[in-house]
Order: sequence, then structure tokens, then C-alpha cells
Amino acid sequence: MHDRRHKLSDGHSRYPGYDVLSKVSGPSWNEQTRRVIMRRLAIDSTPHFFTPDEYRMVAAIAARLVPQSATRAPIPVPALIDHRLHRGTMDGYRLAGMPRDQDAWRLGLKALQAEARMAYGQRFDELPEALQDVMLRRMEAGALGGPDWGTMRCRDFFHKRMARDIVLAYYAHPTAWSEIGWGGPASPRGYVRLDFDERDPWEAAEADGGDDESVRRINRHVR
Repeated sequence: MHDRRHKLSDGHSRYPGYDVLSKVSGPSWNEQTRRVIMRRLAIDSTPHFFTPDEYRMVAAIAARLVPQSATRAPIPVPALIDHRLHRGTMDGYRLAGMPRDQDAWRLGLKALQAEARMAYGQRFDELPEALQDVMLRRMEAGALGGPDWGTMRCRDFFHKRMARDIVLAYYAHPTAWSEIGWGGPASPRGYVRLDFDERDPWEAAEADGGDDESVRRINRHVR
């Protein structure tokens, strides 16, 4: 799996000084936006859908698919997925050949665990990271075929459910928004300057080369 930790561990940010949560009390967000974000930030790490063993597996998988910076608090990807599954929040559609979301996760984690024990005699989350990557790449390529997968193909679970849910959970969190310079929901302000290289005053400025300090001064006042 792609490992970007070496790019993040030096503390450098493309949007220095920017914290999207500085908008909480400002004019960029309306009350409904504030409520939604605050509820999301209040989700704790106690699993309500996953078993403790499943939760550890999800955490191990997420760490390989969306490795995080050591210089900031991690985005609670497993907790966000657990919360969605516990609440029964769905996409409103289901792709052909895929079980319902909750069933797909239960089946996929059980099958991956069985594959890890069969291949290496260990739980997936106890394997070295290199071996976890081997198994995830094989799943991505459709090369896992143990009986526990049932009628769900491992490749479909990887692409249509597991990786999709993990990436969506990561980028649903304000920490990720600060990382990519996004301002969060555009209500009520909206965006006006839509041409290339134009920035509304409530958007983060991006550092370019050695201008981190001047960009940091701009981003401290973004509201």
C-alpha cells in the first residue's frame, strides 16, 4: 500500500497556519454546519457495530490505506466507519453482487482474517506491515479466494466497500480538510472566485516554495 508518512512527518504543510475549525464561530458556516461538524468530532473510539477484534482489524487496514502524520492527532477512521454502520446510514443504493454494507464488512473482515491465519498463522492486525500490504494488494487484485468469502468477491469488497468507506471517512473529518486546504461546506457563503489561481478570502492560501511564513500569516486570519 502507498506509504506517505515520510512526506508528512517533517511537519511541513501545504497550508501552513490553516485550521478549518477556526471557522466554527465565523461567518463561513451556518448553524446547521456547526451542529453536523461538532457531532462528528464528538464520535468516540468505543465500537458499537464492530466487535473489538473487528475494530482492531479496521484500524490496521486504515493505517495502511491512509497512513497519517505523526505530527498531529490521527483522524479516527475506524470510529467514523463504526458510527455510520451502527446508525445504518447507507448510500441509498447497492452495487450488484454486494451484500448490504453491514453484512459486507462482517463477511470481508472474517474472510481476510481467515486468509491471514491460513497464510501466516497470525491475525491480520498482528502481521508486520509489509505482510499486511501483501494481503491487501492480493485482495485488491482479486487474488484471495478462501471459502469464507462466500459469493462476495474479495476485489469487490476492496474497491466497492472497504477502501471506499475508509477514504470517505478520512476526508469527512476536519483535520483532513485542513490538510488539503478545504474550507468545509460552503454554506452560507458559497464560492465566488472560480477561475484558476483565484482564492476567496475565506479559503486557505497554499505555500509555494519558501513563502511559508507569509502564507501562515494569511491563513491565521481565514474565517
